[in-house]
Amino acid sequence: MTGNAMPDDRQVALAPLDEKIDHICGSPAGHLIIEYGDYECPYSRQAFHAIEQVERQLGGNMRFAFRHFPLTNIHPHSLAAAAAAEAAARQGRFWNMHKLLFHRQKALEDGDLRGYAAQLGLDMAAFERDRSSKAVLERIQRDVDSGLASGQVLGTPTLFIDGVVYRGRYDPATLLIALAP
Repeated sequence: MTGNAMPDDRQVALAPLDEKIDHICGSPAGHLIIEYGDYECPYSRQAFHAIEQVERQLGGNMRFAFRHFPLTNIHPHSLAAAAAAEAAARQGRFWNMHKLLFHRQKALEDGDLRGYAAQLGLDMAAFERDRSSKAVLERIQRDVDSGLASGQVLGTPTLFIDGVVYRGRYDPATLLIALAP
């Protein structure tokens, strides 16, 4: 999907959230964090844990959206993991799969992904069909394209807070400061 992403000279605004397509959780009234992440990236995993802690500390008073940005040149399982998450999304279980993929980041082979789908009680025939479907690959490419078009997504994780790229550390304490009014 993305090799080593390089920005071009144009600066395009971040694609707005689409409630029907994007994966979003949390309160619409809170600050919004959008992450472009890769399930095989250890730094995306660190951001995942930090964002989980921030969500707990804010009592759900924030909004979070995850967009795929698999760095396939350095993470050979990243695209398959993103496809597994999207296949789970088609059965209403995106966030469950999202958490499993980050919690079990070292086990992203096809057999592992099928095991996670079974653990979540997904329809396995639909999961297998969907994860290799054109629609799922196009959905992932949509996220990649939006990250590249922003001119700001150069790797993973890339966070945006309320539409502005965030280049600070992504530990809970620093994120909480960035989210403070």
